[in-house]
Amino acid sequence: MQTLSTRSYSSVIWKVKPRGGHDDRFHGIRLWFSCILTDKMSHQSAASPAINGITPIQQMISSCSGALLTSLLVTPLDVVKIRLQAQKNHMVKGKYFVYCNGLMDHICVCENGKGWYKAAGQFKGTLDAFYKIVCCEGITALWSGLPPTLVMAVPATVIYFTCYDQLYAELRVRMGERAQEAPLLAGAIARVGSATVISPLELIRTKLQSQKQSYRELTNCIRSAVQTEGWWSLWRGLGPTLLRDVPFSAMYWYNYERAKTWLCQWCNTTEPTFTITFISGAGSGSIAAIVTLPFDVVKTRRQVELGALQAKNSSDQVSSSTFSVMRRIVAQDGFRGVFAGFLPRLIKVAPACAIMISSYEFGKAFFRKRNQERIPQQLQSTST
Repeated sequence: MQTLSTRSYSSVIWKVKPRGGHDDRFHGIRLWFSCILTDKMSHQSAASPAINGITPIQQMISSCSGALLTSLLVTPLDVVKIRLQAQKNHMVKGKYFVYCNGLMDHICVCENGKGWYKAAGQFKGTLDAFYKIVCCEGITALWSGLPPTLVMAVPATVIYFTCYDQLYAELRVRMGERAQEAPLLAGAIARVGSATVISPLELIRTKLQSQKQSYRELTNCIRSAVQTEGWWSLWRGLGPTLLRDVPFSAMYWYNYERAKTWLCQWCNTTEPTFTITFISGAGSGSIAAIVTLPFDVVKTRRQVELGALQAKNSSDQVSSSTFSVMRRIVAQDGFRGVFAGFLPRLIKVAPACAIMISSYEFGKAFFRKRNQERIPQQLQSTST
């Protein structure tokens, strides 16, 4: 797109037709500002087509609302799953288990032998569990344990999605002919950043939950750990997390962008609809979840082991590496062991990805439309 140079802006002022026999310099200045505004917006549109007029703040608001909606809709499924598992394998006091709010996996501790709930009788299945939990404990029991996990999950999601959009827009411009590969790199970098920021907070939350420490005691505990083991102790367990989440994010975003583009062409539309983003998110999330399932199994086992050690302030070391844990699982359970939980993970990840990305894209579309409606008003106000 050809744009006006600075000299052209100046000529706008001096070549304005005289009004009433005199040069209307003020009218020329107003027109000059209008040209600057239009030219700046055209530069932004050309440089960052993925963002398309969406500010980082608006991206954060969209991702935050999507994170909250995802948690509200997906958490009940995981609560029921945990309750069904606890019915088969009784949770003794101090035992750790993985809790998912649709955004992140968290380590939780069973404090009283029954988790965070009171017994509601024997469950015959998923629907029966939903019914009995609501009748005996109230509907809010389906979101038990959600508020503490949102303290980290929402900021992590906001950082992740906002960074991805910013990186994707920049990489598409810089990568040129290889722009189709931009989602792979942008998704991987964004996930590394968000996981690195949140990892120390997860360690702190686990200690607060398991040991009931005050903030002063927790501060002293963290300070002593840093002095004895170094700053890297705050990121203990980050490696297995990255081995699962980074490939997942790279594959997810690459498949999502390709599926979204293909569906838009198939539906003969330039803007993705809610249905297109929902289907693209569910499909790409399912593929990524299946491929990274072995790393998820290893990460879950190591998370539980690390959570127990951190709660006890034990210096014992768990398995030395992710692949040694994988070898141990294969030795104990065979190759089927590293693909354990295939169906539950697929049922959890597919709807979570679909709800999150479709609500995020809906929020961006809302702000994009709002920004476009404000452009004529701004141009009109500057030209009058």
